[in-house]
Amino acid sequence: MTETDSGAADIRLVAIDMDGTLLDPAHRLSPRVKQAIARARAQGVRIVLTSGRPVSGLAPFLAELGIDGDEDYCIACNGGLVTRVGSGEVVVEYPLSFDDFVFCERIARELGVHFQALDGKRLYTPNQDISHYTVVDSHLSHVPLSYRSVADMDPSMSFIKLMMVDEPSVLDAAITRLPTALTDRFAVLKSAAFFLEVFDQRAGKGPSLQKLAAHLGIERSQVMAIGDQENDLTMLQFAGTSVAMGNAVDVVKATARYQTTTNAEDGVALAIERFVLGS
Repeated sequence: MTETDSGAADIRLVAIDMDGTLLDPAHRLSPRVKQAIARARAQGVRIVLTSGRPVSGLAPFLAELGIDGDEDYCIACNGGLVTRVGSGEVVVEYPLSFDDFVFCERIARELGVHFQALDGKRLYTPNQDISHYTVVDSHLSHVPLSYRSVADMDPSMSFIKLMMVDEPSVLDAAITRLPTALTDRFAVLKSAAFFLEVFDQRAGKGPSLQKLAAHLGIERSQVMAIGDQENDLTMLQFAGTSVAMGNAVDVVKATARYQTTTNAEDGVALAIERFVLGS
C-alpha cells in the first residue's frame, strides 16, 4: 500500500468492483483473493460485489465465493440495482424508461457510436453491425444478445442501464461532443475504455452503497471500497477507507486515499489483508 497505516480498521463491509479489480486480467478469481475474502467473511465482514454487470454477470463469482445467502447482497448495473443474493429481493432499483432508451439511442446514432440496452434479462442493440464489445459484454454478463430495431422494440419495456459502446478512440471523440441534454438528464460515466454507461442520476455505486450500508446499520467509517474505473469514484468517495487498484485510471488514484497493487498482483487480497485482517 502506498500510504502507511497502523493495521486493521473497524471494517464491517467491503465493496469491491469486479472487472479490473476483483478479477485478474483473465477474468478469474485468484486463490489469494478467494482466501482473503473467505477469512474476512469468517470474521463477520460483509463482502459486496459492486459492478456495472447485471446480477447474472456477478452470479458465477458470487457462487464461487460462497456469497449466496439471504443475508448477502450485491450491487449491479452501476448501482441501478441492489439485490439480496439468496432470495433475489430487490433493495434498490432505478429503471430507465422506453422514452429514455429512444432519446439515448438517437444521440448515440448522431455521435456515430454503437449502442446497447439492458433490461435485466437480455441485451439489445439496434446496430446491424453489432459491436465486438457488445458481444463480449453479453458473454461476460451471461445475458442473451438480440439485434432489434428501435421500431421493433416493445414500448412497455424498461431498462436498468443504457450504454454507448465503441473503439476507445471513437468513443473518446464522441464523449467530447456529448450534448448537455444527455448529461443534464442522466449520470454518464466510463466503466472501461470502450464502455460509456448511462443510468439514472439517483443511481451510481456510491449512492446505492450508501443506501445498502444504511439498510444494514453500517456506518460510513466502517465501509471500505476498492475500484479502478470512473464508475467506482462515487463509492470511493463515500467509503471511509478507499483503495485504488494499481491498474486504476489516474482520477481514481487521485481520489482514493490508498493504492494497492494491480489486479494481476492480488491487489484486492493485499487491501483486505491490510485493512480488514491486519496482516
